[in-house]
Amino acid sequence: MCDTRSAPPVVALPQASQPVIGGVSSANTAVPVAAGSRRRRLWELEGHAFCPIIGVCLPLPLLRRLTAKALGTVPAHSDYEVHCMAVTECRRRSPLADAVQKDLDQRYALVIRATQPLKSTEALARWWDDCRDRAHEGRADLASALWAALTHPRCDYLLEQRILGEVHMLQHQVGTATRADLSRLEALQEENAILARELAGAQQRSQQQARHFGAQLEAQEASALRMRAELIQAQTRLQQLQEANDSLHAASPHLPERQALAQRNRELQEELRQTRLELRETREHREQERERADRAEHALALALAAGVDQPAKTGSLGETTRSEAHLPTRLEGCAVLCVGGRQASVPVYRELIEHRGARFLHHDGGTEDNSSQLDATLAAADLVICQSGCISHNAYWRVKDHCKRTGKRCVFVDQPSRSALERALGDIGWEMPPETARGV
Repeated sequence: MCDTRSAPPVVALPQASQPVIGGVSSANTAVPVAAGSRRRRLWELEGHAFCPIIGVCLPLPLLRRLTAKALGTVPAHSDYEVHCMAVTECRRRSPLADAVQKDLDQRYALVIRATQPLKSTEALARWWDDCRDRAHEGRADLASALWAALTHPRCDYLLEQRILGEVHMLQHQVGTATRADLSRLEALQEENAILARELAGAQQRSQQQARHFGAQLEAQEASALRMRAELIQAQTRLQQLQEANDSLHAASPHLPERQALAQRNRELQEELRQTRLELRETREHREQERERADRAEHALALALAAGVDQPAKTGSLGETTRSEAHLPTRLEGCAVLCVGGRQASVPVYRELIEHRGARFLHHDGGTEDNSSQLDATLAAADLVICQSGCISHNAYWRVKDHCKRTGKRCVFVDQPSRSALERALGDIGWEMPPETARGV
């Protein structure tokens, strides 16, 4: 408690027994409750009220200013010494007590006006209980309620002692809470330091990542600029080439036809090359056949000269040479029509048939030749060879129908090759009777 040696003597009330509140006997001097509506002054309160009022209701910086103003000057005392000095001065009506009274009335004027409708001690006690509970929950100001309740005209001695006791215990609770808050504050400060270090590390990593991403972005932007420049160059080059192409077309209006002719020329050259290859193969094959025929004729002549009939021994020889030895005499003077086939193979067909003494006729089966000429060509032929793999369906059926109606011999060849045609001609030479070979 504050030092009360400078306080005036206290006169005990004429009561036999009073309770002890807050460690102080209630048998202290107290001003009786006023019968009217005048509020009590600070110096009229009970002696133990000054310490909580000055400590709770007045901020310490304001108390220093009021003390310095009322007393003229205040030495560099501690906060506790200033507090005890103010408590001593407020026990009596003094300049400092008047200054404190005036400041508190102005500071808590709204709360004081709120207590004016309270006309009984019980109503004032209920109002105080409500303010205390709300202040404990943090929804009201305890200092304003304390000043308004203690100076209220209906605050009697018992209510005053109860209020002071509750404030005294609240101060203990506040001290305990303050110590707990200080402990929590220290823990929070330590946690804050840890979080600050982690935040600094995270910020450093974030800055490094930002610099890295910034460098990547700059590189990508530079690459995009280079690609755009290359694209512009390519587009410019393309436009130049297009303009040059347009100029070339304008200067040479027949260029597309020339290009088409050049392409056709390349195709014809390729066909000519294939034809020459086939012709060379045909000549080589013909020479081989001639050599074989000569050997067979020589062997036959030797056998006839010796007068030996060897049908069994010459059977295979006859099978080998009959198409080359006897076929030329049986096709001489005949008109052989070849329908279909590849254009590149026509010279090969012509050479093979004319080599056997026949007259070669050809119709492509309606690919390029007029299909209406097919009937006249069929009528002029003695023998028809149909390339069934290289002919249209219409020409195929017309050839087959004509030969069936006229009884003309028709041979169908599946493969448009020299060897296939030679086999077909060989079969014709041996299957046809000798007396009808010339009238095919």
